[in-house]
Amino acid sequence: MATVILVRHGRTTANATGVLAGRLAGVKLDETGHGQATRAADRLAALPLAAVVSSPLERCRQTARTILGAQGAPLTLATERGITECDYGEWQGRALKDLAKEKLWATVQSQPSAAAFPGGESLGAMQARAVSAVRRHDAAVESEHGAGAVWVAVSHGDIIKSVLADALGMHLDLFQRINVDPASISIVRYTPARPYVLASNTHEGDLSWLAPRPGRRKSRRAPDAVVGGGAGPGALPPRP
Repeated sequence: MATVILVRHGRTTANATGVLAGRLAGVKLDETGHGQATRAADRLAALPLAAVVSSPLERCRQTARTILGAQGAPLTLATERGITECDYGEWQGRALKDLAKEKLWATVQSQPSAAAFPGGESLGAMQARAVSAVRRHDAAVESEHGAGAVWVAVSHGDIIKSVLADALGMHLDLFQRINVDPASISIVRYTPARPYVLASNTHEGDLSWLAPRPGRRKSRRAPDAVVGGGAGPGALPPRP
């Protein structure tokens, strides 16, 4: 099974000033965001990545290029519109403190599945296209590079939250319980049985345990969840 590492872009000038950037052009990483992207890239440098896929928006492509620069082998950056930012419509470019006064704000917080942004898309539609894109790329990476391949998707906060909610089997109405900070790393492994969320919103820590190990026998059987929690990375799965 392939493993996807979900990376949110680093902090932007819009993030720092409390503006909902959405799909506005020209929104780039600020100095703090560049530092955050570098730290994420340093963590990922221990992994031989099979692919790096980015939202088309500049802040994500900046973060993705930093990740690519830390890789030992050359990779080509791919972009995927399915993981681009939510279309916030008329909310785009407005201050969050003003949006918090809108009636729709309460719906976004408590019942996201019923929220549709004026002139934009619904959060349900956002989740559907994001999950579909991630799962499609994940299957393609596994088909080309084999089980154990690791790849990166660089995207946006609400997109990553919605993908994690799907992997956790959570209703979209609960996705606001998930936090995804700038340049944080979350990890999902999809299997025929179920997705496994291996990490969420991490900022520090060694990731080398995700690297595929040469010579390890690959089972065709989807791994079961280990009762009791198991022995952690590197342990052999229980025999059927």
